[in-house]
Amino acid sequence: MNNSRKILLNESEKPTHWYNIAADMPNKPQPPLNPKTKQPAGPDDLAPIFPMGLIEQEASAEKYIEIPDQVQEIYNIWRPSPLYRARGLEKALDAPVKIYYKYEGGSPSGSHKPNTAVPQAYYNKQESVKKITTETGAGQWGTALSFACAQFGIECEVYMVRISYDQKPYRKIMMNMFGADVYPSPSDRTQAGRDILAADPDSSGSLGIAISEAIEKAVQDESNKYALGSVLNHVLLHQTIIGQEALKQLEMAGDYPDLIIAPMGGGSNFAGISFPFIGENLTQGKKTRCIAVEPASCPKLTQGEFLYDHGDTAGYTPLLPMYTLGHNFRPAAIHAGGLRYHGASVLCSQLLKDGLMEAVALQQLECFQAGITFARLEGIIPAPEATHAVAQVLREARQAKKEGKEKTILFNMCGHGFVDMQAYEDYFSGKLSDHSFSENELKDGLTEIRALQP
Repeated sequence: MNNSRKILLNESEKPTHWYNIAADMPNKPQPPLNPKTKQPAGPDDLAPIFPMGLIEQEASAEKYIEIPDQVQEIYNIWRPSPLYRARGLEKALDAPVKIYYKYEGGSPSGSHKPNTAVPQAYYNKQESVKKITTETGAGQWGTALSFACAQFGIECEVYMVRISYDQKPYRKIMMNMFGADVYPSPSDRTQAGRDILAADPDSSGSLGIAISEAIEKAVQDESNKYALGSVLNHVLLHQTIIGQEALKQLEMAGDYPDLIIAPMGGGSNFAGISFPFIGENLTQGKKTRCIAVEPASCPKLTQGEFLYDHGDTAGYTPLLPMYTLGHNFRPAAIHAGGLRYHGASVLCSQLLKDGLMEAVALQQLECFQAGITFARLEGIIPAPEATHAVAQVLREARQAKKEGKEKTILFNMCGHGFVDMQAYEDYFSGKLSDHSFSENELKDGLTEIRALQP
């Protein structure tokens, strides 16, 4: 079996439950706080935004949560996803490494995002929600939620970070195809958007701004709710189907990873592939290293601070304990739009704080070159976000060759780049450049945040 390039699971081998890493963490995450009282936020604080089914999952201490049958039926469109042995890449690197990647690009939206979009739409439908509002950076999440809402007959309204709205018009068209209304953010449809435009009419936007707009619209109507594509516990919970499948597939291949690598925006990508393996580190004494890769222009894990902060720019969300650059952070207009979020998930932040995962930050030119190398050797054009994982894989393989140490590497090829070709065109034409995050940017971003601490 280990000679196979593509490893598939049978229908009977599919995971039936999501894995909740909070049950196994030695230090449980600190609670979200009501920003006014600085007391732990309860269900009543979250009920205007999320359906109760998701609120219960957000605070759950259960180790496994059953996947509803109706969600499984829709998952069947693309799950289980294949695990590939990257033999072309291995041959070119000529290093003592075995490289596997989980390919999530076969989903209806072309990424891992429907793994949580479908259950989120399902739990909203269970409570008769008529419309879901959301934000999107590169467009992967907005596309996924648009598809999921279409499956359950729910309206979908998406606020897309303006720089990505302009850079990636085909993502907007995909959302329209699935029935969503899409608006560039900041917009004049919300007070949060109007305030930003008044201060900066040419604002390229941020995920924090787009989240504020989506939440503001959601709370104006009791039949509306909001959905987030990363960061929150229930979102990461749903994504663990990736790693659970990978565990079984690697068992079929007779292998186990020494190293797991995935991009890090808010955390759903990294959590999806790594949490089941970190769980085995915690409960079975395994020693797998897990590395989150972020852009050097948005380095919350490698340069940010562990503080309570809002998940959005306007301060509508509860305060979350996380590594952050500050919710007023304005990211550089890099093409890896899904990785431009100012903060990291509560679960990933606690794991990093406890030394149970690692983080690195890479520049975009290195990442795009790695994506091109991967495409030429493996035949899949990665999304700009996914190139960050590939670049770190190449680094680890070269280090293994230098040290003469054998390694088995698993990474998440979280989505394809078929609608991101403008980014590659800009790379080939020399329009892209690296961007370094300055100490002054960090100081400015965190000054206001320190006043929010309990």
